[in-house]
Amino acid sequence: MRHGKANYKLGRLTQHRWALFRNLLVALFRHERITTTEAKAKAVRGAAEHMITLAKRESLHARRQVLGMVPDAKVVGTLFDTIAARFSDRTGGYTRIIKTGRRPGDNAPMVILELVDRVETAKDGKAAGDKKQKKAEGGTTAKGKRKKKEAAASA
Repeated sequence: MRHGKANYKLGRLTQHRWALFRNLLVALFRHERITTTEAKAKAVRGAAEHMITLAKRESLHARRQVLGMVPDAKVVGTLFDTIAARFSDRTGGYTRIIKTGRRPGDNAPMVILELVDRVETAKDGKAAGDKKQKKAEGGTTAKGKRKKKEAAASA
């Protein structure tokens, strides 16, 4: 029977499991959205919510506790400065798990683990505009190059 065995082992030794959690936390707080397996997401979401709760305290002791779990100082600064400020009025439930289907290789259930009030980043319109502009000018397509050569030859 599995009485009193409430943690996720994920088929790893304790040190490997905690290293995995640290890496997932760094990626989550850096990108605010990660794609991982369902079991890993469910295992790490409690730690992620605890780190955000600590960051909301804004004390030196809380910062050192978070640094013990999240080994990237730049990410911890972002967590304390921007992410904790976004969740200042929320008492919990900082993460969301969205199921995305199954991984082709081993059929593992994949999910997106993201922060709830994540700032949506729009696609860079400048890059798309540049491509359209180049095509209109005839700078990158084969037809455009041929037209330029013909124009140069006739001039």
